Amino acid sequence: MNILGVHIGHDSSAALVQDGRIIADVAEERFTRVKHYAGLPIKSIEFCLKYARIDASKLDVVAFSKSIAPRGAKLLFPDLDLRRKDLRGWVKRAVFPIVTRDLRRTGLPVYLKPFRTGKSVEVEFVEHHEAHAASAYYTCGRPLSERVLVATLDGMGEGISCAIWRGENGRLEPLLKVGTQGSLGWFYSNVTEALGWWHGDGEGKTMGLAPYGDASTAKGVFDGYYPRFEEGRLVEPYDFGVLHSVEIAGARHHHLPDAVKFAALMSRYRPEDLAAEAQEILEREVMNLVLPWLRWEGTTSLACAGGVFLNVKLNQRIWYSGHVKHHHIYPNAGDSGLAVGAALAAYHRREPYASLTPNDNLYKGPEYSEKEIEAILTARNIEFCRRDDFISVAANDLAQNKIVGWFQGRMESGPRALGNRSILMSANNPRNKDVLNARVKFREPFRPFCPSLLAEDREIYLKKARNEEFMITSFEVTDQKREKIPAVVHVDGSLRPQLVRLEANPLFYKLIKEFGRITGETLLLNTSFNIKGEPIICDPREAIRCFYDSGIDTLVLGPLVLRKRDSR
Repeated sequence: MNILGVHIGHDSSAALVQDGRIIADVAEERFTRVKHYAGLPIKSIEFCLKYARIDASKLDVVAFSKSIAPRGAKLLFPDLDLRRKDLRGWVKRAVFPIVTRDLRRTGLPVYLKPFRTGKSVEVEFVEHHEAHAASAYYTCGRPLSERVLVATLDGMGEGISCAIWRGENGRLEPLLKVGTQGSLGWFYSNVTEALGWWHGDGEGKTMGLAPYGDASTAKGVFDGYYPRFEEGRLVEPYDFGVLHSVEIAGARHHHLPDAVKFAALMSRYRPEDLAAEAQEILEREVMNLVLPWLRWEGTTSLACAGGVFLNVKLNQRIWYSGHVKHHHIYPNAGDSGLAVGAALAAYHRREPYASLTPNDNLYKGPEYSEKEIEAILTARNIEFCRRDDFISVAANDLAQNKIVGWFQGRMESGPRALGNRSILMSANNPRNKDVLNARVKFREPFRPFCPSLLAEDREIYLKKARNEEFMITSFEVTDQKREKIPAVVHVDGSLRPQLVRLEANPLFYKLIKEFGRITGETLLLNTSFNIKGEPIICDPREAIRCFYDSGIDTLVLGPLVLRKRDSR
């Protein structure tokens, strides 16, 4: 069964699920090079079909991450009947003209070919938060009969900001849905915008700045400007006003009125103190919402998705609360993960007793052969050498405190580089955080970096460790290692790790192991292969461009090694 998931909107994406298994997943931004691209995911769909070696006519289902056909769907798939089958006749008659208006008013340019599915391909519409819930529940790996609480939180999707679900026996049942008056995501984004960053992108900066501040000095400053939850319910709704959006270079920038009010606080409070207070509010209110439902549902298994759960400090607080025994956050938790969620929901609607297959890895994007990479380098007259011992070469350069660009295998899905499109450096030198921010990433100096470490060594480096392979939860660093790996320890003593298994990524595992043999630390600083404001790189050309436009010393593309003149 071939099911194509399609998300059109903020972080447009496509994914292919084959017999319940995710075989391809990519965000359109990786091809357009526009971060959070919101247009049609044409290249993403093309990649998914090409990887599966099928054309659109061989699809069984196309699943959209929306309860009705999104704008542009008919342009992409002109053969599909995009009317909801479960709607009453008069609603169908009202909705169908909206669905087809794209085709009547305009059409794809001749050089962009629509995907011809034929009439037999089925269509599924999966509501925004249900798609988030499906991405979390159907990848949690728990026994089918076990009850799992599923929480989905974001800014807003189809009028809903947060929802609680019961996952049991392969089915998702909504227990609570809250509209925009309960949007903790919007509150946090308002603070982010006030601090000078992009609503829907810069929230990670707010989170990273927060540990430098003192929430008590700004305590109460946001009172009356966010929704409050008690015992799993919204007790104080908040009217955020009208959401304004503007499209810039293919991406949507949002704005809410409170951001202006919050920006005025900058003259009286330090930015880090405001960030700390916002982080404290977010963590407290999410705990007030989620934890009571665990008790009422009689479970200690929690699965989460939605952009709010990209906040790794929030995830740490939930885990450290002791109320959760099995904690799964779908690692591509934001809207780019909706294509996977829609496809999985469509599959499990047809196969309700299929197992909840755990994520084994996120390497679901394009890959490039050694021959392709060599041709690209040769065409550009770039000197390189082929090294059978490229792992040893990279490990030795890292041990000498050089910066290594590491390009291997299939690109990662989601917002984190996990050892295939990574910039690497030793974490053993306390200066390396500042060096990378200044020479390579060109970003704010307070922003932390993540470690990748061997999975079997997690207890050596992490307190209250659990299996965490996707940098989606932070943990406290152990006392014996805090001074050993200072470049990846945040100011509050936390790490946001990727645990690397040999089975999941053999090359990256062997690189870390070899670095450990040389230095004694089986851990590397790992940051995404890009510079500030750009999507993670996808193909070798982008890796080469980033290499020469930054302070990276060594670039390893498969077994092909490039070094700058002063780094030989």
